[in-house]
Amino acid sequence: MSKLPHVYPTVVHMLDEAALQAPEREALVCETERLNYREYLRCVAGFAHELIGLGAIGGRIGIVLGNSMDICIAMFAIHAARAQAVPINPAYTERELRHIFQDADLQVVIYADDKRAVVEALADELGIPSRIRVGAGARRFTQWRAEEDLRLPLPLPSADDLATLQYTGGTTGRAKGVNLTHRAVAFNISQREAILPTRKDQERLLCVMPMSHIYAAAMCLHNMAYARGTLVILPRYAVTAVFDIVRRERITIFAGSPTLFVGLLAHPGFAQADFSSLYLSYSGSAALPEELLRRWQDATNAPVLEGYGQSETGPVLSFNPLHGERKYGSVGLPLPDTIIEIVDLEQGTRVLGLGEKGEIRVRGPQLMSGYRNLPMETAETLRDGWVYTGDIGEFDADGYLYIRDRKKEMAKVSGFNVFPREIEEVLYQHPSVREAAVVAVPDAYRGEVVKAFVVPHQNSGVTEEQLATHCHTNLAKYKWPMAITLLNELPKTCVGKIDKNCLREAQGAAPTQAQDASPPEHAKRR
Repeated sequence: MSKLPHVYPTVVHMLDEAALQAPEREALVCETERLNYREYLRCVAGFAHELIGLGAIGGRIGIVLGNSMDICIAMFAIHAARAQAVPINPAYTERELRHIFQDADLQVVIYADDKRAVVEALADELGIPSRIRVGAGARRFTQWRAEEDLRLPLPLPSADDLATLQYTGGTTGRAKGVNLTHRAVAFNISQREAILPTRKDQERLLCVMPMSHIYAAAMCLHNMAYARGTLVILPRYAVTAVFDIVRRERITIFAGSPTLFVGLLAHPGFAQADFSSLYLSYSGSAALPEELLRRWQDATNAPVLEGYGQSETGPVLSFNPLHGERKYGSVGLPLPDTIIEIVDLEQGTRVLGLGEKGEIRVRGPQLMSGYRNLPMETAETLRDGWVYTGDIGEFDADGYLYIRDRKKEMAKVSGFNVFPREIEEVLYQHPSVREAAVVAVPDAYRGEVVKAFVVPHQNSGVTEEQLATHCHTNLAKYKWPMAITLLNELPKTCVGKIDKNCLREAQGAAPTQAQDASPPEHAKRR
């Protein structure tokens, strides 16, 4: 077990220490703007004092901002003001925003200038007392960078205060707010650092993931402050922009997702891109097919370290270690002070042995304290100190964890358990497959069947029949997809995950859980 490095009481203490130890070190880069750690802390302190003046202590503050310096400053400032941060995806619709605003009972909402109409209308409707508009046509939180006398407001938050209210999809059909304390967030940073150590004062990490998502907060925002590294922010994702920034900013760590890796690998400019500065890559937010992981690593000479977690768990639970054996297809070893067990799918009380598939349940200091305003859902997910993840997995003989599927996505085909991810892995092994998604749909005869949706590489010429033959060669008969459909693209959620609910609904099947859905027309038939 890796030794746990220093645990800060809160992320505010962590940033304060970074500014003390490396004030001139470059902290944030976004387009032409740059802040060092001294300036970063001044901006956080200045905004925190303003929020306290608005009566924010002990309340919840919504953040509807895209990737920017402002969202970084806002997140830390809210914590420094002893309030709870509520990061919200700016791509959300009015309906999605209304539910979160109402459920969170916001005292303040911070929003991008281009969201002005919808946010202000909702704030008026719901009686949110304070609104702060941010952007080129409004104000910026970098305004305090030169204020030499600014200090963080005292007292700083305590470890047991609520830090973040992170909304996530749920089985209720509405987003659920996950309550995380400062202790949970700060402890998880050190747990991750134990298995994925950063190099102090050296790292330059490129963040292209939406910073309203917990993956980017943990693996980019907090990660770099702990390392006293440089967080390079891409406001709007574009493949060519990624290639340019990696080369120009000498990026050492790339934090991505399967969708991003797919897009970068498929781009004509990938072969000429300069990845010589890249030290490693993280993959999170969804499972990364083994074939894509191998292709990226072969092309960049930098390992992709795949991990596992969810909003309810701080978020990180396991990772393939930076120093030690890395296993393709695995999400690695449990973090220090984290207990992961595989239990039966029916009652969730019987612990299964090595190689047996069951539901993953976890225990550790990084777990949520519960869902906001949802006592029944909290009692269902958080039982006797265990978070039941709803994911199906298994351990190998070396203690490495493998995610096989979502519990609610598993199909029962003629009485057999069929895991869509296994079929997707087989499809990705075909050289013509760029992306693949497999879903279960009801069937009058078999109970359920699985259907596959595939985006081929451009000009591959592959047919549905050829892909079916590939599946027949590599899968038992009961796992064969009943149909394979070729698409120009797969629907995606707001955070870049393949939107399987959209695919199910197109087949007349009910969605399994609420997700940030792209419109059905995004799944374009070839």
